[in-house]
Amino acid sequence: MQRAVTKMELLLRREWPTLRRMGDDVRNIEIWRARPEEADAAFCLVREYFEMAGVVLREDRGKFSKEYFGVGQGLWLARVEGELAGCAGLRKLSRPEGLEPEAKCAEIKRMYMREKFRGRGVAARLLEAVENFAREEGYAWIYLDTASGMVAAARLYERNGYERCARYNLNPQAAIFMRKKIAD
Repeated sequence: MQRAVTKMELLLRREWPTLRRMGDDVRNIEIWRARPEEADAAFCLVREYFEMAGVVLREDRGKFSKEYFGVGQGLWLARVEGELAGCAGLRKLSRPEGLEPEAKCAEIKRMYMREKFRGRGVAARLLEAVENFAREEGYAWIYLDTASGMVAAARLYERNGYERCARYNLNPQAAIFMRKKIAD
């Protein structure tokens, strides 16, 4: 027996494209993988993230460059209407236990949006750019962690297909561990 569709469900179906666009109202967004000559500017944004999030395990400028400016890894920057809005990093990850030996894994780190750009769809575009690069590089899985207080970040990841998983690192501030399979 089929249930009746309510007026609210019909309204949501009709209005869904408009409602979706409301969260993505930013124009003039530029997203790019930072080049080595942009590492200083990128690191300034990452330091801002360290302060905002109270990050305990921080890499210095040298380790930052090594982890995010090499083959198969990167740091993406987002600029909105000419202003730097946020960043997201991807680095190589040793295969966590339980995965097939040939599985190539990466980890998203340093996902950060300046407050005035949050809730406008920019972070989702950054995440998409990072995932597309990871696919092109042949990664099978992307892992990430976040603190329990980063509720909006966890929701963003869940909306984009990330699922909770077992702890895979020793990050003392992380309470939520997630992963997404991006290759068949």
